[in-house]
Amino acid sequence: MDHFEVRDGRMFVEDVCLDEIADAVGTPVYVYSTATLERHAAVFRQAVAGLGRGDPLVAFAVKANPNGAVLATLGRAGLGADVVSGGEVARARAAGIAADRILFSGVGKTAAEMRDGLEAGILQFNLESQEEARLLSEVAVAAGRTADIAFRINPDVDAGTHAKISTGRADNKFGIPAADARAAYATAASLPGLRVTGVTVHIGSQLFDLAPLAAAFGRLGTLIGQLRADGHHIELADLGGGLGVPYDPALPPPPTPADYGAMVAQATAGWDLRLAFEPGRLIVGNAGVLLASVVRVKPGAEHPWVIVDAGMNDLIRPSLYDAWHDIRAVRPTGARWMANVVGPVCESGDTFATAREMDQVGEGDRVAFMTAGAYAATMASTYNSRPLTPEVLVSGSRWAVVRERQSLREMIAAERRPDWLTA
Repeated sequence: MDHFEVRDGRMFVEDVCLDEIADAVGTPVYVYSTATLERHAAVFRQAVAGLGRGDPLVAFAVKANPNGAVLATLGRAGLGADVVSGGEVARARAAGIAADRILFSGVGKTAAEMRDGLEAGILQFNLESQEEARLLSEVAVAAGRTADIAFRINPDVDAGTHAKISTGRADNKFGIPAADARAAYATAASLPGLRVTGVTVHIGSQLFDLAPLAAAFGRLGTLIGQLRADGHHIELADLGGGLGVPYDPALPPPPTPADYGAMVAQATAGWDLRLAFEPGRLIVGNAGVLLASVVRVKPGAEHPWVIVDAGMNDLIRPSLYDAWHDIRAVRPTGARWMANVVGPVCESGDTFATAREMDQVGEGDRVAFMTAGAYAATMASTYNSRPLTPEVLVSGSRWAVVRERQSLREMIAAERRPDWLTA
């Protein structure tokens, strides 16, 4: 459920009309709903409540949406953070998320980023290789600290999702093979500055089938027993994220958080440890829209071209993943047509929809790209010298700009010319 709905012929987010935001801020602009963020956080926490030992850690995947206001909202709703860079550590801490609720994942952590995590006092480093463990040991010893660690296990399970967001097959770059895990843990336990505390697994994103997750958790459970038999004190199992959200309302819905929680309860029965989860898209996906204006409509060979002022630099998912986003008129008239929706970027890949049945719109009308709260603004760029899109957070009848629109002056001022071009 989200809090975007049409009232009296206009689309509202909570109690604010999207036109009000567009008139004040301009388009394109991302708009997020506080009520939706809070609801999704509460629903997921309820779905996993009582699982494992103690209080489960629901660590929001910061990469999905790192906006500081969004993170602060989720932190107040009881979520921790799953981070994959030193920058995300800093963002999570700046948003008020406690260090002991932060998990540091990621396949390419540098020594500097490891130091950032150690200095912050994060809960656990999720390591991806023995080589990474050796580097973290050196960094921890030099800093006079002890790093709590887990290895990310690659269970060689096909998640059945898009190839670019699948992470649990043997040919993916993530984690260590389950067959090599015991040796890796033995090595880590012998290294100074490290303390073995957990295990972690994450097989992919936008999953619509719980069976691959259950299979991965089953293999993880077997490994936990083996590691404990080897003398390791496994206290935390991070089960990752990946549960899908409904982008296309015409498709069958994904499993609910309650379905997921029931599966986890069965898969982890008898583990006797704390559980952690890394939901991202599930929390923020339907909490945001990208609001855009129609620049013009021109005839096409089969269907008209609706050209909007948002481009692939603002929302790259359709170009990168062939992803589907529902496109709705902010002031729908009830008229429908078949159209192609594209942006102004000088690439044929700057296409949001082809032969899409949608609300009929014309020049000057506004449209909302739905389910744009995850992997959207965070993946934006300045391609074609287009400024980064602003972001707005709504709470009831109040709203605020939580990231200003970048100006062309700011873009140019960030560049420097060498001496030989200024003489």
